[in-house]
Amino acid sequence: MVNVVASVGRNGVHDFILLRASAIILVLYTLLLAGFFMVTPSVTFDVWQGFFACMSVKVATMLALLALLVHAKIGVWQVLSDYIKPAFLRGVLQFFFSVLLLAYVVFGFSIVWGV
Repeated sequence: MVNVVASVGRNGVHDFILLRASAIILVLYTLLLAGFFMVTPSVTFDVWQGFFACMSVKVATMLALLALLVHAKIGVWQVLSDYIKPAFLRGVLQFFFSVLLLAYVVFGFSIVWGV
């Protein structure tokens, strides 16, 4: 069996499944928000705050944030591995985007849960 050193433990089938699963989660979350706007005649701050006070919306938001993290991390890896050939530059950019995506999730968590 041949091991690809450049993949660093990545598996194409695993990435494919993660991308599709995260895309489905993001579509469902988008439909949740679109449904909220369609059934709510007037969106005020109080209505918006009440919507996000619901535990299921908080959980759905966190699930969507994690799905976005997975989706973006795989997408950034694919784009960088295709278009950035110097390994050091690619590694630095991957590190930068990984930290940025993790910061988005941390800030999203603190916003949703009010921490």
